[in-house]
Amino acid sequence: MSVTVFIDGAVGTTGIDIRERLSGRTDITVVTLDDSRRKDADARAEALNDADIAILCLPDEAAREAAALVRSGTTRLIDASSAHRVAEGWTYGFPELAEGQAERIAAARFVSNPGCYPTAFLALVAPLVRAGLIPADWPLTYNAVSGYSGGGKAMIAEFEGGGVDTALRAYALTLAHKHLPEMRAHAGLTYPPVFAPAVARLNRGMLGEVPLALAQLPGRPSLAAIEQTLAAAYADSALISIASGDVAAVTIEENSGTDRMTLRVCGNADSGQVRLIATLDNLGKGAGGAAVQNLNIMAGLDPLAGLIV
Repeated sequence: MSVTVFIDGAVGTTGIDIRERLSGRTDITVVTLDDSRRKDADARAEALNDADIAILCLPDEAAREAAALVRSGTTRLIDASSAHRVAEGWTYGFPELAEGQAERIAAARFVSNPGCYPTAFLALVAPLVRAGLIPADWPLTYNAVSGYSGGGKAMIAEFEGGGVDTALRAYALTLAHKHLPEMRAHAGLTYPPVFAPAVARLNRGMLGEVPLALAQLPGRPSLAAIEQTLAAAYADSALISIASGDVAAVTIEENSGTDRMTLRVCGNADSGQVRLIATLDNLGKGAGGAAVQNLNIMAGLDPLAGLIV
């Protein structure tokens, strides 16, 4: 039997991507509202409450308002905004994050889709904190660059309309980015990392890295111990892989157009320094792909259906 899905915010960047991924699937029926009704609160409320699963592709406050419109006891929600990522009663939609997380998502009524930047950070850091290789109160730095599509239609228009004359733009310089609570909470950290995001002149792609001075960490873990811990954490994952071996460079475009994420442990054993690097597509595993993966899990379908592996 087909699962009925309503995408609230289907005309935004993430909503369009999800809708395209679901088109043509016989196990999913996507309910749509025409342009004259998509901003009508009554029409949206009806569609939300009639759906088996609704996906919220809205700004944070609008996502909270949409969630409040759900009166049905059977409608399940996936929120692609950052409104509920640390909210009580919501399950964090990162299936590979920890043992049993996929099962928790499958049983959940309310699932919050991870942010693109936190996805890379958490994939690198959370297993190391759990293993005790990084103390929970350790001062961490997270440097990341995203394609401009992560900023939605406004940023896409800004970069593609000739309004930006730069290759790379650093932002969030007040160090109060809205993703910080999510990264701290789901990595099990006492303090949030120093987060240094930037946007590049390319449509999609993401590269995030966490530098570590292993020689200064308690226990002085080796590069091999770091890599082995990450490899064990994602041994059963079809989407997250560990790339071993020395490389001369890592590009932001590496996983663009896919739902994969590649992790690397690049370092110098003599100096005891390492750069943990993750590459993914900010609209794939970092947004629409993750939402479809969560939808599949919640609906009891093939978790990889509609994904680009």
